[in-house]
Amino acid sequence: MEALLVSYGIDWANLLVRWLHLITGIAWIGASFYFVWLDNSIRPPKPGSDLEKKGVSGELWAVHGGGFYNPQKYLVAPAELPQELHWFKWEAYATWITGVAMLFIVYYFNASAMMVDKSVANLSGIEAVGVGIGTLVLGWIVYDLLCRSPLGKREGLLGLVMFVFIVAVAYLLTHLLSGRAAYIHVGAMIGTIMVGNVLMVIIPGQRKLVEAMQQGRSPDPIHGRRGKQRSVHNNYFTLPILFIMISNHYAMTYTHAHSWLVLAAIMAAGVLIRHFFNLRHKGRVAIGYPIAGVALLLAVAVAIAPRPVIPSAPAAPASAAAGSAPVAAAAPDFTRIQAIITQRCASCHSDKPTQAGFATAPAGMMLQTPELIHQHAAKIFQRAVQTKDMPLANMTQMTDQERADVAAWFQAGAK
Repeated sequence: MEALLVSYGIDWANLLVRWLHLITGIAWIGASFYFVWLDNSIRPPKPGSDLEKKGVSGELWAVHGGGFYNPQKYLVAPAELPQELHWFKWEAYATWITGVAMLFIVYYFNASAMMVDKSVANLSGIEAVGVGIGTLVLGWIVYDLLCRSPLGKREGLLGLVMFVFIVAVAYLLTHLLSGRAAYIHVGAMIGTIMVGNVLMVIIPGQRKLVEAMQQGRSPDPIHGRRGKQRSVHNNYFTLPILFIMISNHYAMTYTHAHSWLVLAAIMAAGVLIRHFFNLRHKGRVAIGYPIAGVALLLAVAVAIAPRPVIPSAPAAPASAAAGSAPVAAAAPDFTRIQAIITQRCASCHSDKPTQAGFATAPAGMMLQTPELIHQHAAKIFQRAVQTKDMPLANMTQMTDQERADVAAWFQAGAK
């Protein structure tokens, strides 16, 4: 009972923290999208106008919620510091804090099940956690050094180098951790880079601008340029990281033999689509970018589509005539299938899971009765045979022959 209550409590912590993570993430990414749109949509004031004399570099008129808005942007800073100044930072900080909390709740507290896949690398749970945390730290260090290097002045080349670096990390992680954990840690690394930009560059630069004005000095525009650069980077990271946040629901991606390449293609598609919208906000419609992004996604969908599973036929008897047709494999009796599901799957997928760390059946799918097994036959076939991501990290050691038996049973009508 104590173990059950602990698992149940973790489930509630998972629910509440995930909910908060989603809320703060929406606030952060929504603000990012809005300000990039605003920067690309504002128009310079008329030459000689009062706005130009005040140092306004651009303005925009908008209508929303029954009111008119007139945001104005100063190239460096206004002549006089306003009494109230809003700082956009807590959306980023709260998203990262709740994201790290999710890593601990879902992955680190149960690393042997959620992060370790012995068929990929023979790591312990602690070693897997070390790989995960090390990825977050290394990602920020490499990215920040690249931005501060001469390469940081060449945006296109910097973006290409960063993409190659992220793909290389994805390749390494998919050869060390389970596919699901590898994907989520690529996303966590990108998220750490994004919040690092806010915490270490954007906000400190803004503070220096404010301090200079408070001391009566002219603010150094370099801080604004650096902040703008990192803000734009964060904007391009958003679609890839949003995909990774939901990727754990789509085993067809992270269980593929070349899952790192699948992730690279989907991230590239996200960047292309995001670039289209950024250009469009500037008044330039480059339809080739979203077409290329969609084509890339379609290519991935075709490339990773499940192939028909053909159960192997039993060896022909010695007395069979030479050249005779092979005998088709007979579908196993349901008794055999139920025994496999009970032994390999029902320890988690039941109304009262016996597997440590689970208080309720994952995804609410229970398999402890014949009726439930028949009801979920298609999902069992998909996850145990096609993607092979279940049982989780194969911790119940389901054999290839058992998977073949499930395939033969399902393809014969799941009777």
